[in-house]
Amino acid sequence: MTLVKFCGAVTRREVRELAGAGADLVGLWHGVPGGRAELPRDRLAVLAATARDSGLTPVLVTLSADRDEVTAVLGATGIRWVQLHGHQPPAMVRALKRHGPPDLTVVKVLHLRGGGCLESGLLSAYERTGADVFLLDSATADGILGSTGRPLDAAAAAALAGRLTRPFLLAGGLDAENAPAYASLTAHPRFLGVDVDSAARGASGRLDGARARAVREAWTAAALSPAPARTE
Repeated sequence: MTLVKFCGAVTRREVRELAGAGADLVGLWHGVPGGRAELPRDRLAVLAATARDSGLTPVLVTLSADRDEVTAVLGATGIRWVQLHGHQPPAMVRALKRHGPPDLTVVKVLHLRGGGCLESGLLSAYERTGADVFLLDSATADGILGSTGRPLDAAAAAALAGRLTRPFLLAGGLDAENAPAYASLTAHPRFLGVDVDSAARGASGRLDGARARAVREAWTAAALSPAPARTE
């Protein structure tokens, strides 16, 4: 099964449209200072409840490295997936697994830039401290993280995926057209799904159900395609 996550919802209508488009998860931002989709805690709780009522799994997307703040938000909103999208250390993963909800799923983002991974030396530490899922995303040269629209380097991502023992999601400029370019990754045994933002937005800038459905269908089909033939 390929999970499809759309990130940065700010209205109940967006959440419901994503559910109607067949999404599995919706990313809700909190603790992303200055982020265009940043939500105050009370609004975060409303959208998380809307997501659950619509059959979606809400995901807290945060840059915060404050364990107490993040666990408090999880407790107040009932969210059970958290995406650590910044440079939080492995100790943050350990703290959340120890002090957060017992059924918490921790997604740690790994940032690819210039053909390498910024967290390359910490991969085993993240796994030891309890990361459940990794998300491979592209970072810009000036350090911007998340929702950059910068295409993910498929070769670098494949090399990184080969070093992981946990399932992984892909992000970074993914859309309904470029799924074939990542065939080596969608055929990987630990490939879990994709995380999309910009490609699911309409002219208004809001998440759009039709665009989201096109993305979901393309990546679901890609994951079901035969693995590419290996060349010697």
